[in-house]
Amino acid sequence: MHERSSVGDLANSLRAELDRYSPGGKLPSSRALVERYRVSPVTVTRALAQLAAEGLVVTRPGAGAFRAEPRTRTPVVGDTSWQEVALSADTATELVPRAVDASGVLVTLSAPPPGVVEFNGGYLHPSLQPERAMAAALARAGRRPGAWGRPPTDGLPELREWFAREIGGTVTAADVLITAGGQSAITTALRALAPPGTHVLVESPTYPGMLAIARAAGLRPVPVPADTAGVRPDLLEAAFRATGARVFVGQPLFQNPTGAVLGAERRREVVRIARAAGAFVVEDDFARRLVHEDAAPLPAPLAAEDPDGVVVHVCSLTKPTSPSLRVGALAARGPVLERLRAIQVVDSFFVARPLQEAALELVGSPAWSRHLRAVSQELRNRRDTMTAAVTLHLPELTLPHIPSGGYQLWLRLPDTLPETALVAGALRAGVAVAPGRPYFCAEPPAGHIRLSFAGVAGRAEIAEGVRRLRTAVDELAP
Repeated sequence: MHERSSVGDLANSLRAELDRYSPGGKLPSSRALVERYRVSPVTVTRALAQLAAEGLVVTRPGAGAFRAEPRTRTPVVGDTSWQEVALSADTATELVPRAVDASGVLVTLSAPPPGVVEFNGGYLHPSLQPERAMAAALARAGRRPGAWGRPPTDGLPELREWFAREIGGTVTAADVLITAGGQSAITTALRALAPPGTHVLVESPTYPGMLAIARAAGLRPVPVPADTAGVRPDLLEAAFRATGARVFVGQPLFQNPTGAVLGAERRREVVRIARAAGAFVVEDDFARRLVHEDAAPLPAPLAAEDPDGVVVHVCSLTKPTSPSLRVGALAARGPVLERLRAIQVVDSFFVARPLQEAALELVGSPAWSRHLRAVSQELRNRRDTMTAAVTLHLPELTLPHIPSGGYQLWLRLPDTLPETALVAGALRAGVAVAPGRPYFCAEPPAGHIRLSFAGVAGRAEIAEGVRRLRTAVDELAP
């Protein structure tokens, strides 16, 4: 049995038996629990720690575990209705209310009910994560001299150097700041580059988390349509002229949700257009390490070919590893770097040193390259499985682009198939999909859904999920 499920099962069993003991009464010894439930000592320790965290037991070193005294305090029910007035008044004078709508983000972060096929996820399934390598890296990191001390505010020099080499070109460690993942880095970048109330140009469709960041900062997202070759430079140039925006946020490689790769000519045009407008390009390079095995050679990041400091580069280790390895980087050149640094220090001081040390241990180990090769192969296989299943069983859904990296397919719905009804019907049929509406900051041209093939257990589950989606489509047929 998996260790995590064993811990949960044992904790449930012990919780159900607590009434056998009076408050302060001693529970069986760890050795007795190991023999009785046929689990490891580590499982017993973790299960007891879980109950202690819930306030149900008290552990005393050398003495054992005891049932905790019952809680007698009755929660006080207050009156929070005053906050409705206070929060409304706070935004009354803002040019653009800082609305924080996390619904589009939560779609990919919330685990569906048990038994539901998870096509809405944004991270690798645990079977694809390098769990052993990460555990070993964390253990080694914890033993490094000074691992629990205060790190430099910009990040560990060795980790900044690693990210600089990965970005390439003339980017150096001095241009890099270590961040707590990509989401945090984009938040810092937008706060540094765009004052509240101003416009920010975004790809359409684009990542809902970025739209949420912009709106929370009081910015006005302006959509710039993209096609299967990425954002359209002619429309980007027109949007800069029309809005006076000073920032464009894009994902040139394996864009989320379309999977598009910005073509070579367009790459040059995007940077040229931004430079002419006196604007920055925030390059969200989130999926570079999710390249599929059959992909063509990858273009270098925009930042690697940008000596003038137009591009602010964002990348992260989270997507190819684990949702909990929240270590990323911001890279920039010129005076803007000082502003980025100041905002990050004020917001978070620094990224926890043990996590930075663990990231260094991981990317410096032989397991890292093996893991990336395995993920590359498996993502290709899963993409092919899902593409074939969708083409065969859901021919009325349009797949405009088959990606060579990333973890999702972006499907356009026919006009006769309402997006909201399909998403709800799919969940009733036992498959969770991401609705397309949150990926647009204006009215979408059509209904869409995004299907992730990375968050499921394997190809058999992909086939089953598409079968369930077919059932949902059939139930909506007139």
